[in-house]
Amino acid sequence: MEFYATLGASCASPGVLDGLFRAGMTGARLNLSHTSLARCRALLQEAYWPAARRAGRPGAHLILDMQGPELRTGPLPTPLSLREGEQLLLGRGGVPVPQAVLEAAGPDQQLSIDDSAILLQVRRPVPGGLLCQVLRGGTLRGWKSLALLGAEVDAPVLTPSDLDNLSLAGQAGVTHILQPFVRGRRDLEVLRQTLDSLGLRQVQIIAKIESPRGVERLEEILPAANQICIARGDLGNAIPLWKLPGLQKDIARRCRAQNKPFCLVTQLLWSMEQRPVPTRAEVCDIYNGVLDGASSLMLTGETAAGAWPVQAMDYLVRTAREAMAELAAGEKE
Repeated sequence: MEFYATLGASCASPGVLDGLFRAGMTGARLNLSHTSLARCRALLQEAYWPAARRAGRPGAHLILDMQGPELRTGPLPTPLSLREGEQLLLGRGGVPVPQAVLEAAGPDQQLSIDDSAILLQVRRPVPGGLLCQVLRGGTLRGWKSLALLGAEVDAPVLTPSDLDNLSLAGQAGVTHILQPFVRGRRDLEVLRQTLDSLGLRQVQIIAKIESPRGVERLEEILPAANQICIARGDLGNAIPLWKLPGLQKDIARRCRAQNKPFCLVTQLLWSMEQRPVPTRAEVCDIYNGVLDGASSLMLTGETAAGAWPVQAMDYLVRTAREAMAELAAGEKE
């Protein structure tokens, strides 16, 4: 089984990376919604790959999580504290958002930000932007996920920055591409053609299922992907949250039926961004995900920005191995 961390400030030092590998990490993800492969060159060459070699894992995985058609807010000079009932401007003179969002959102449209932590409702369009009311407040930082609830926003499969990053993927040792918001087989064909043109035929494609459209077209996506990723963050934005567990199990069942490996990601150990011990619900979630057939598990903010990255990986691996032992015992019976 594969155990992935997300690289970030909390695990950028050689010592922490050594600890993650000792805990059982088998690879790492770079979230290119927040950075670029060029800016991460030193992290990879001077910290990640040396740590992999010291751990006896020179073949560790390196996963690029592309920008793709994912929607995010833009940069903010300082965090914004948003209170319920106040107004917020998106677009020119306010919080930067993609132009496609400004064009697609109309009055009363609800927008979810940062995996539903913040909820806005459009009041009216204004020149170059949208005037919104805060329905659910919180602290807004730059580069957070953004979703128009109940609406689709057209966006290209690969952005110009994605193409720049892919051009450096071979020399960086990239083994997998995590393609966000896959909408159908065609998205993966475009990515595969691009990889092949760059001499990256050996690089595997992991299709992130994180929208109703991706779920609806899963049967055509499955043959075109090397692996599936059940990305619960944005998927949980797009549907009522209480429906997410059943949908996760349905995707897992369909992957098993096609012998397609799948990865489980988002908030596996979310509480460990701040606490050294996870909740009981979190370890049960991991255990059940393994019993449902997950071939890999991925931590995100827990290792990228959390206070306890090594401890989070340790709990992830230990919990998963307990579940694997139960599966193995069941097979012997």
